[in-house]
Amino acid sequence: MAATTEYDSRYLQGVLRFNRAEYFEAHEVWEDLWHDTAGPERRFIQGLIQAAVCVYHANNGNAMGSRRLFHSGRRYMAGFPNRHLGLDAEYFWKMMERALADLLADSSVTFATLRADCVPKIALLPEPGCWPEDS
Repeated sequence: MAATTEYDSRYLQGVLRFNRAEYFEAHEVWEDLWHDTAGPERRFIQGLIQAAVCVYHANNGNAMGSRRLFHSGRRYMAGFPNRHLGLDAEYFWKMMERALADLLADSSVTFATLRADCVPKIALLPEPGCWPEDS
C-alpha cells in the first residue's frame, strides 16, 4: 500500500483543476495559496501559477506570454528537490516542454499552440490522504 500525506486543500484543488485543463481556475486557487505562503514554498507555488497561466496562454494563442511564463515558472521551481510537495518537478517541466515544443523551439512563432497529445498532468507521490471535494 502506498504512503499517503496531507497537502493543503488549495494545493490539491489546483492540481485537480490543472489536470482537468481548467488552467485559469488552477491559477486562481494556487494564487490564493501563494498569498498565504511564506519562505521558499512561495517560489514553488509561484512556479505552478506560472505553469498554469503559460498553458492557458498557449490555449488562447498568446505565444509571447506563454513562452515568457514557461521560462520564469521553470526558474521559480529550479532550486527545489526533484520531488517537492509530491510533484516530480523535473518530469512536469519536461512534459510542459514537450507540450509547447513548437512554441519553444522557434521564438518567431507568434501564435501559440499546445500539443493536445501530451498535455501535462500532475501526479503526486505520495498520494494525498484525501482529495478535496469538487468546488
